[in-house]
Amino acid sequence: MSDIKKVVLAYSGGLDTSVIVKWLQETYNCEVVTFTADIGQGEEVEPARAKAKAMGIKEIYIDDLREEFARDFVFPMFRANAIYEGEYLLGTSIARPLIAKRLIEIANETGADAISHGATGKGNDQVRFELGAYALKPGIQVIAPWREWDLTSRETLMDYCAKHEIPVDYANAKKKSPYSMDANLLHISYEGGNLEDPWWEAEDPDMWRWTVAPEQAPDQPTYLEITYEKGDIVAINGEAMSPATVMEYLNKVGGENGIGRLDIVENRYVGMKSRGCYETPAGTIMMKAHRGIESITLDREAAHLKDELMPRYAKLVYNGYWWSPERKMLQLAIDESQKVVNGDVRVKLYKGSVSVVGRRSPDSLFDEKIATFEDDAGAYDQKDAEGFIKLNALRLRIAADKGRDIL
Repeated sequence: MSDIKKVVLAYSGGLDTSVIVKWLQETYNCEVVTFTADIGQGEEVEPARAKAKAMGIKEIYIDDLREEFARDFVFPMFRANAIYEGEYLLGTSIARPLIAKRLIEIANETGADAISHGATGKGNDQVRFELGAYALKPGIQVIAPWREWDLTSRETLMDYCAKHEIPVDYANAKKKSPYSMDANLLHISYEGGNLEDPWWEAEDPDMWRWTVAPEQAPDQPTYLEITYEKGDIVAINGEAMSPATVMEYLNKVGGENGIGRLDIVENRYVGMKSRGCYETPAGTIMMKAHRGIESITLDREAAHLKDELMPRYAKLVYNGYWWSPERKMLQLAIDESQKVVNGDVRVKLYKGSVSVVGRRSPDSLFDEKIATFEDDAGAYDQKDAEGFIKLNALRLRIAADKGRDIL
């Protein structure tokens, strides 16, 4: 412990990380640098500065990372159509490599020996933070208080605050939501409380923050025209937007239409199953629209190969391997495929559902002359299909002739 002189802490200003500040100072007798990131969580981050100052912190970093998050992390992931275990759009997972990156940058700027985070020893985030940190700075030391201290509940944390005169709003701390929540531009997640019973239906209106219930969404559908360049959204309804602005807008209109609610049990990397609820309005729309524009621009085999690679890509993101060589290799292949993913998609939002109702592209491979059920004027010779079928059936016919049992 004595060789650690300075630690960079991922600091939210909440109860847990406020306790960690004091605990680091006392346990390691070190200087603490706080880092607070605005990645679109929808809460004011500036109050963290005052809280950090009140605890004697001299070096305080508060960074607006919304555009970097959307541009360099979310958008590349959505080019891959990444979904973990068929449903989860990786909202928490994709934020962690950015936070790890900034922790290391600040450690380098300030000459810190270590970084610290408030992730628990049961969750995935400890893995994601630390894999990212070690990939970017192999010799960095990591302090994970939840794996070291004996503070095991909110009550013990509040007792610690009282004993050490840590400035905490006790009234609000006691009124805190029973759910553990995490939010950024891509989603807000809910875990704990009643959700720990997988049979309990998550219909608590006080839990959901971003979306109306689909039953309460408008009776008239909302239509959006989404413009893509090289697989990324660049405009909505003809208005050019930055990546972060795209997500903010889609979260708003999607939430108003009840888009993006999800209730799943997922397999954590550390080995346990976990039940969580998510609101991902922008991501749900982006996923549907992106597959819509790819449907007319990607070659069949390129599209199928992408779908085969996607689960591996999603697993890498979920498990914390954003900075791994295999994720970077997959990203290069995916980005190469996106050079032709240009054009417009029209989507219909209605009471919790997203439907693609139109798509067009200067790079479209859809040929009306060939696809038509009407007279194609010789564009496609239907007689060619006979030989195609017989050649593909050859191995099946040989096996049948040899008496192979295929049932």
